[in-house]
Amino acid sequence: MAREKPIPRSARKELNRGRIRSRDQDNVKNISVGLMDIDAAIMFYFNNTLKLSVEENGESIKVPLMYANPERWAMVQNKGYLVDNKKQLVIPLIAFKRNSIEKDPNLSVDKLDPKDPKLFYTFQRKYSEKNRYDKFSVQQGLNKVNELYTVAVPDYVTLTYDFVIWTSYTEQMNKIVEKIIYSEGSYWGEDGKFKFRTQIDNYSDASEVSVNSERLIRTNFSVTLSGYLIPEEFNNVVTTQKQLTPKRILIGDDVSVNLTDLVGTKDTRDVKITVTQGSGQKPGIVLDSELNIIPGTGVTVLGAGVFDGSEDKNYTFAIGQDVGRDQDVIFNTMQIGQNSFIISEREDGKAQVDTDWVVLGNVIAENYIVSSSVTHMTQSFSSGSTIFGDSIDDTHQFTGSLTVSGSVTVDGVTTGDTNAYLRKCFVKKADSISVPSTASFTAVTASAPSGIAATNEQDFLFFINGQYMEHDALKIHQAGSTFQLHIDTDSIGYDLESDDEIIAQGKFNS
Repeated sequence: MAREKPIPRSARKELNRGRIRSRDQDNVKNISVGLMDIDAAIMFYFNNTLKLSVEENGESIKVPLMYANPERWAMVQNKGYLVDNKKQLVIPLIAFKRNSIEKDPNLSVDKLDPKDPKLFYTFQRKYSEKNRYDKFSVQQGLNKVNELYTVAVPDYVTLTYDFVIWTSYTEQMNKIVEKIIYSEGSYWGEDGKFKFRTQIDNYSDASEVSVNSERLIRTNFSVTLSGYLIPEEFNNVVTTQKQLTPKRILIGDDVSVNLTDLVGTKDTRDVKITVTQGSGQKPGIVLDSELNIIPGTGVTVLGAGVFDGSEDKNYTFAIGQDVGRDQDVIFNTMQIGQNSFIISEREDGKAQVDTDWVVLGNVIAENYIVSSSVTHMTQSFSSGSTIFGDSIDDTHQFTGSLTVSGSVTVDGVTTGDTNAYLRKCFVKKADSISVPSTASFTAVTASAPSGIAATNEQDFLFFINGQYMEHDALKIHQAGSTFQLHIDTDSIGYDLESDDEIIAQGKFNS
């Protein structure tokens, strides 16, 4: 699938961090209210709040509530009753069906765009994991963090339902209707979930119907319900937004200094704060324990002496030289640490360290001179060329393995090229034979690297019809891309024939 072209920055919408806050571990889900939620609220109210029942033969029978699908409702309209799969009359029973839905004009909402509403309702969670108990929040008055969730304002609608009640006796019907009338005007639904206000428009007169020799009492009534809808399909566009209020530390103190006086304003950065004694205080405060300011080794104090707080006194501390970061500081020797680590200057002007020196970083020097043997090296030279020794009689010893990633040259011979040459060993068969003494191969001899003798017949083995051929009577010659074997027939004692098989093994180029 083709990738979409990135949107220019100038055309991108302003990023709203509230909508992209991670809610992976949140048990507060996106809120949605659908038509099935409204139907379920009615079912819950009848089954768990009203709990309608009738008395028959001294036994209490629960009156079931059934949502009538189109087929059932058609049967109700045609026959006036419902039967089960065994053709038995279902009684007592309450059946209902949703008739119509329309927008409530009295509670209009101007959302501008239903996929991006501008009106929200905000609620707060009572508990947040951000407020775990700790001593700091208790001792310092740390304000709790509040979790706020913002939900889009729903669409308000008015729904109408038709209900039918069937009982065997009028007395049973009266008790059911009385209980429903008493609940009229209340909010039907489940506590802690959705509730909707209802209004019963009218009741039809109770009627007696005879069905299969059974007596049947039926009552019809209509319900108008004020509901609201938040479609679940919009949750991928308008999610329930989560917000956290910031923690604050409240410091209580009787200080008559404004915060802007301490930190300065945007246009005023240089702010001076002067703390003075309040009116009515004496000009000086005498200290119970006097301060005796005395100079030390290498440090001078101008105005040294006793300070008791009775009067202002200025002291100036100084050392023998300026030790600023941009100044040159001179010391005779420098002693560091408990083990008397000393850095000193030698007579030849070089710096001397009187103990081992471990450097965790890099040592970078113009020249690296080893005055004695190197006994231990744990790090490699990462770049550049390195020369060990300055005379042919110098000896360099290595204990352990030696790994070379590049080539090694010994007396002008590069071992990397030498190894490649020494490993060459290929087998060729003669393409043609010129009677009586020449065999030709389509092959090229391998070139010997610098410092090694040129390739000759001694670098090959030749076999004629499976028999080894002595080198004394053999000569090789490279003619372009043809490798030729010349035989001294007098020395070898026989002539070549056209059907002979000659095999060569040795240092061919490939």
